[in-house]
Formats: sequence, C-alpha cells, structure tokens
Amino acid sequence: MAKVAMVVTNSCAPDPRVLRSAFWLSEAGHQVTVHAFDRLQLHAKSESLHGARIMRYHLGDIPYGGMLKSIRGIMQFSKRVKATLLHSPPELIYCHDADTLSIAVSLKKSHGIPFVFDMHDLHHTWIRMPSPKSILRKLLSRKMESTMIRHAGKADAIITTSGKIEGGIHDGFEQYLQSKNLASIVVENRPIEMSIPQQRNPENKDWTVGYLGRVRELKTFTLMLEAIKLMPAAERPKLIIAGDGIRENEVRELMLNAIESDGIEADVSGAFTPDQFQELVKQLDVMFAIYPPERGNILQGALPVKMFDAAANGVPSVVNSGCLMGEIAETEEIGKAVEWNDAQAACDALLELKNNTVELAITSQREKEKFLSTVLPLID
Repeated sequence: MAKVAMVVTNSCAPDPRVLRSAFWLSEAGHQVTVHAFDRLQLHAKSESLHGARIMRYHLGDIPYGGMLKSIRGIMQFSKRVKATLLHSPPELIYCHDADTLSIAVSLKKSHGIPFVFDMHDLHHTWIRMPSPKSILRKLLSRKMESTMIRHAGKADAIITTSGKIEGGIHDGFEQYLQSKNLASIVVENRPIEMSIPQQRNPENKDWTVGYLGRVRELKTFTLMLEAIKLMPAAERPKLIIAGDGIRENEVRELMLNAIESDGIEADVSGAFTPDQFQELVKQLDVMFAIYPPERGNILQGALPVKMFDAAANGVPSVVNSGCLMGEIAETEEIGKAVEWNDAQAACDALLELKNNTVELAITSQREKEKFLSTVLPLID
C-alpha cells in the first residue's frame, strides 16, 4: 500500500474529479490524502470521503477573484502543504491543476518523489476572467502559462480532461499540451454513479432549467434570462441555480431582479455536497452549460463536468457550439449546441430538449482503466 498525497487549491467540497481519482486509488488499495485549500473556511478541517481523507487548510478568509490576495493565499497554502509532506513523505504526489505544481517539483528535487500532473483546465486563463482586457492580467497569465509548461515537463505522467474525438474536428487539452511538446493521457470527467432516468411527460407544462456548479461568469446567467424571456410567459421554466464562486452575489442579485420585474421563478443557493447535487439534478429537465468564449478554455477544449453529470441522470444540456464540448454533446446525443450570445437559439434549444431523456453511453469505466494504467506503475 502506497501513500498518495493529492493537492488541490479548492475546498474539495465537492470536486468530482478529485474525489473520483482518490476513490479509484483507494479502491486499488492505496492510502490517499487530499490536501485542499478551503479559502472561505466553510468546511470541516478533516473528513473522509470515498475512502480518502480530506485535510482542509484554513488560512484566513481568501475569496476567489482577488488577484494579489489569491496569489499570496496559494503561496501560503503551498508552503503549509510542503511542510506537511516533508514531515511524512508520500510515495506519490498527485497535482490537481497547475497552481499545485510547485509543491511537487520542489519535493521531487529534494526527495525524489514522483508526481502526476492532472490538468483539469487551462489554469492560466482563469486570472483573465474578472477583467479580460487588463494588460496586467494578460502578462501574469503568460507568466503562469510558461511556469506551468516548465513544471509540467518534470512530471512523471500528465493526465488531462479532453482530447480530439475520433473523426472530430475540435481540439482538446491533449492537443494543447502536444503543441507544447508535452504528452498526456485523456481521462474525461465521466461520472462513476449513473441513475436510471425517468421519462418526461410531454403533457406536463411545468419544467425546470438549471445551472449547477461554479458561478464565475455573470454573462452566462444574463444569456439564460434573455433566452427565458423570449418564451411565452405560460411556457417559461422554473430556474434552479446552485453553486459558489466569484460572481455568486451578483448572480443572486440578477435573479432577484428577474423575479421581481419579470415574474421569473427561480431558486438560488450556494455550494452543495455530492448528495445534494444528486437531489438537485433530479429536479432538472435541461442543464444550462453555455459559457462566454472569451473565457478561452471553452474554445480550447474544456469539458465541464456538469454536462456529463446531467447526462448520467438522463438530463440533456444546452452547450456552446464551435468547440469540443458541443461536438461531444451532439455526437453522443446528450445535448444541443448553440452559438454564444444567441438568445433565440438558446431559447429554441431549451424548448426542444425539455421533454427529452438522454443516456450517457460511455461511462467512467473506460476512464478508470486509462487512469489506473497511467498512475499505478508509478507506485506499485
């Protein structure tokens, strides 16, 4: 049995990809500890989930979005995790995203500990989101990207979330890494748990559209409301918005205004547990998963987990066209792709899908086999 230290700069409450990889390694007989950065100090410092221990570091209230405060917070978190791992060195360090790489690079140099880099996303694009035109943020983003590429080159294995599908035209993160001379294995965000979907009743006029996940871009929710307002009042769905993030308060205010001025029915809540997610997704008829293209990572191959989680519960999604996410949604018939900022197309897609039940044919078993064949040789 090997000791594996996973590191992630969110609270892992929940992070489906982190918990899934921890579960697979725990199931394979290894001792997994997830070192998580609870920036808002909202969760228990220690918890056991899916056979893994989660250690949450409370370092003061460090909200998402504040550039300098976030950087200092991550540096402090990295220092604390490094000290913890030096006290009891693991056999493997598993880095979830680029902002944890410095820990593994340092310990590989000093103690020869191998590490895996799991690139969930293009981390350097996130810093541009609060102000995409900021010259300072663009320069910092480039610096973060070059540091990531340099550190990733020292990894013993690189795993990422997306790659071009057979016969497809859109690139994923695997192709991005190839362009930087870095080889990777694709392990998509397909959920372990599958539900038996309930067939929709076309006669039922009450229906629900939801967004479940990180609340980062106000424009996503503005587009959602624009699409809903194009529908006749009697055909409008109820909205369920759940998740935390840098735009949480702004989205809450936006939805309250829509309730008061436009008669929109909406429930808005914050962070949720894995069990709460299952309850929330069962209430949905359609998942809304359209993002502003200036976010960058969507056009470069991001595959948001909510599209797969929704499909695993029989719920179709409306997603971006012109990218890998849209290509997979339509190829696997788990959703419909529309152009960004086309409220009428989004409206039509929501109405078209509201009585549809989908099935996720490709499950996590394929991903598990690729994951274990990549990671286990480093510790067995």
